[in-house]
Amino acid sequence: MSYPRLRDAGDSMLLLEFDPVVDVTVNARAIGTAAAVRARSLPGVRDVRATLRSVAVDYDPLVIDRDELAGVLMGAAEDAVPRQGRELQIPVVYGGDGGPDLTEVASRSAMREADVVAAHADRWYHAFMIGFVPGFPYLGPVSDRIDAPRRATPRLRVPAGAVGIAGRQTGIYPRTSPGGWALVGRTNVRLFDPGRTPAALVEPGDRVRFVPVEHLEFSDEPTVVPAARSLEPGAYLTVTAPGLLTSVQDAGRWGSQNSGVTVGGALDRAALAEANEAVGNDPAAAALEATLPGLELLANQACLMAVAGADLGAALDGRPLPMAAAIEVPAGSTVRLTARRSGTRAYIAVAGGIDVPAVLGSRATDLGTGFGGLGGRSLKAGDRLAIGQDHNATQAKTHNRGGGARGSGPGGGARLRVLWGPHDDRLGPEAQGDLMGTRFTVTPQSNRMAYRLHGSTPLRHRDLGEMISDATVTGGIQVPPDGQPILLMADRQVTGGYPLLATVITADLPLAAQLAPGDWVEFEPCSRDLALSALRHGAGA
Repeated sequence: MSYPRLRDAGDSMLLLEFDPVVDVTVNARAIGTAAAVRARSLPGVRDVRATLRSVAVDYDPLVIDRDELAGVLMGAAEDAVPRQGRELQIPVVYGGDGGPDLTEVASRSAMREADVVAAHADRWYHAFMIGFVPGFPYLGPVSDRIDAPRRATPRLRVPAGAVGIAGRQTGIYPRTSPGGWALVGRTNVRLFDPGRTPAALVEPGDRVRFVPVEHLEFSDEPTVVPAARSLEPGAYLTVTAPGLLTSVQDAGRWGSQNSGVTVGGALDRAALAEANEAVGNDPAAAALEATLPGLELLANQACLMAVAGADLGAALDGRPLPMAAAIEVPAGSTVRLTARRSGTRAYIAVAGGIDVPAVLGSRATDLGTGFGGLGGRSLKAGDRLAIGQDHNATQAKTHNRGGGARGSGPGGGARLRVLWGPHDDRLGPEAQGDLMGTRFTVTPQSNRMAYRLHGSTPLRHRDLGEMISDATVTGGIQVPPDGQPILLMADRQVTGGYPLLATVITADLPLAAQLAPGDWVEFEPCSRDLALSALRHGAGA
């Protein structure tokens, strides 16, 4: 097979693959190619990131032609100049509470602990990519004398700053999170700060060296939360009941995936745009995403509001509200979501938008990392949300066009159209047939990051060995070894180690967003022409 080669991931991501090896030279070419494409600032290109051996470009297919972009990518690969990365030295306290696996690594390697430390700290490591969580650097290669397998059972809590080894790779956990790498030490250097430019301390192509030290001061992870907007005497909404899960979301955080930051944003971007347009906002303005009924909001001043997406029984002071229509909400009135009739996620927009500080260019809440929105978390009773200055109903541009709810009722489901790839060659026609011929159920182990699906027929893998981690895409259908597919959603990680058999077309992502645990989902193949036609005429993300 000839490399580099282009693969499509759905209708809005191109993947340029280099040789299928984890190699500094191959990775440097990917990093250089990504930088060259990024420097072009092409209209319609949303994000560019390098992985271990590929370049992923997210784009708007209604703005930039796929074949034009492919030509730019291939040309950039030919002319790529390796990035001259920085050299960073990271102090590390090895062993002890911060490095609980050092003894085990030494035992496996038939070495003294001091010799393992010396071997780990005796070289400059190449930063291959940033992924897993924002700011997590994949560094290598580790000496083959001290390589260590991932733990059979990952830890539920790895502290921020932990330094780990997995095979020939080493890395640093930027924040407290689950993890399965062998932990040999800990640093107090802050790897990720959304208020810093760039947000990730280590960037792809940098060189990192660990410096053993005897002592470091550790503290709890600082939370970067920009100062909240002043609420007095402005307009605001008070959350009197938060419902199951309500957060501030917009159209997503594009441009930071190279630092490991997920795009996030509204799962149903079409519904977000519909609610915003009804009250005269920009379609991408920040609004509230409510999952299932239960949310209650109290307005301190008169405002203009619209609800779109799922029909969760929206009512104003007990009176039912029409969907996707601008409604004047008097001061002191309460809006409630009372019952699920169809769909799962409703979007509540107010004229002027929800006024929270932007982080990395977006007001979306990143629940996994804990920034954006209101303190990086879901809403709770007593929260107050500032409304942008253009909140007065007499000033807002209204459409009042109304609209239908999206999604089926409880126990329903959706049939989603897919394009094959980008890793379908690792699974083969048997897996494709199984995907098309099976009705899957959305399991309770599903969230904004991904839906775990269960079907009667596990999808079959070819025995091609472990895949090199690669870029992920919203709507991608991952197939882990157990054969039960995982549908990646807005809060997906930027890279993953399972092959993507197929990708849901952009126009159908709003349907996927309205699924809930217990709902069914089926898949059917689609052509690129049909995918783009559906996007032009419908509603995409």
